Amino acid sequence: MTLSKRIELFIRLGNYFTDNSTEWQDIKAKAARENPWFAPEFIELSVNNIVSQFLQKEKLLDWVNHYHLPDSTSSKKIIGLVMAGNIPLVGFHDFLCGFISGHRLLIKLSSKDKILLSHIVDKMIEWNNEIATHISFSEMLQNCDAYIATGSNNSSRYFDYYFAKYPHIIRRNRTSTAVLDGNETNEELEKLADDIQLYFGLGCRNVTKIYVPHNYNFTPLLNALEKYDHFLDYHKYKHNFDYQLTILIMNNAKYLNSGSAILTENTSLFSPISQIYFEYYNNKKDTIQLLKQNTDVQCIVAKEEISFGTTQSPSLMDYADGIDTMAFIKKMSV
Repeated sequence: MTLSKRIELFIRLGNYFTDNSTEWQDIKAKAARENPWFAPEFIELSVNNIVSQFLQKEKLLDWVNHYHLPDSTSSKKIIGLVMAGNIPLVGFHDFLCGFISGHRLLIKLSSKDKILLSHIVDKMIEWNNEIATHISFSEMLQNCDAYIATGSNNSSRYFDYYFAKYPHIIRRNRTSTAVLDGNETNEELEKLADDIQLYFGLGCRNVTKIYVPHNYNFTPLLNALEKYDHFLDYHKYKHNFDYQLTILIMNNAKYLNSGSAILTENTSLFSPISQIYFEYYNNKKDTIQLLKQNTDVQCIVAKEEISFGTTQSPSLMDYADGIDTMAFIKKMSV
């Protein structure tokens, strides 16, 4: 299968998502039933971002041309993909990279996200049965030439052990931060609320920690976060919110409450679901520079860095952990 045919397949997939047939609606509804964290609004958000950022013809062509990918791959390898399941179709970019490169894929799906990608592959096979020889699923990834695995810090140690002798990319826990100066507009804070709360805050591109100057006025941010008060209608989120709030009250800890999100002062980057940690800084520029050096940080939202409200719309060139997946795969073809 040539590169041009693979690109056309993904363009057709984008059209399939956009047409939103009854079949696709049923699959999305099934995925939401299987995983209560996959709220229908977030499945839609993920799919729409994939369509707009990944599956547009001009963007795909610019992307593959950047790597000078050949029209046909003479030395086909088997790439094992271990998918995460924290947000809907979180592993789609790895899937896209692997398939567009012309190599074969052996995929282990997350138990939290088994419905969406398996349907996508079935649909692609329906359009071109040659796909069946390029993509397959398995609970055990054996005899692969390379591995791309995404998981927690605990699972990454397992991956390190089993995949050590093969070319690999192993992704660990990461999160995102925001550095504020107190001069943000209400519109910017509304967008920051999206960066924090979309997907219930479960993604590595979600802001879980903010840095603010001393004497920062939190009221405008708390007001902006109120747009997500409807999260309390989701029992899993509400359970986490109630639990975290109870712990804080029992410990007589200081906190700020927007009604559906809790802000507490903490030096950690990783906050629990429904909480946002904050920390005071003395120098904004120095704080940003230190965060850039921290391997646990995926995105830094600030006026000087990533724009407010854009963390959940990565482009084709925005690679997880800053590791260029396509460059890694391309080396295998040499």
